[in-house]
Amino acid sequence: MPPTSSRGTTPKASAAAFPVAEGEEPWTEEEVAEVREELLADIARMERAIEVATAGLADLFDEGADGAGRDPADVGSSNFERDQEMSLAQNAREMLEQAQQAYRLFESGEYGVCEVCGQPIGKGRLQVFPRATLCVSCKQREERR
Repeated sequence: MPPTSSRGTTPKASAAAFPVAEGEEPWTEEEVAEVREELLADIARMERAIEVATAGLADLFDEGADGAGRDPADVGSSNFERDQEMSLAQNAREMLEQAQQAYRLFESGEYGVCEVCGQPIGKGRLQVFPRATLCVSCKQREERR
């Protein structure tokens, strides 16, 4: 659910509020609306993915509760499946957190600014990856660590 202001209305981000990298065209209202909708869709999709993964994990834990007399290969297979579901659920949670953080920045008018260096992330990068909170240079440095 989108955050609301103290008056109970949803704040509207303006295209003029979002920075662009050197050489890029300013944001249009349509582009801003598209990014907002994509962030909201990402949030909804990740919430559904977490629900599905959580339900799948519950099923796997229920059927794996009684390991007595089970074939070791079946137990190993069940453990592998459970580990995969846990990994998918964790990945979905991380992506949800990214999307929620980007949406908070979007609604506060701080969207498009790198969290590390304070420079514009770049309109092109944000249109491809709306959850981005780091510019390309800072993201590359982070991945090298």
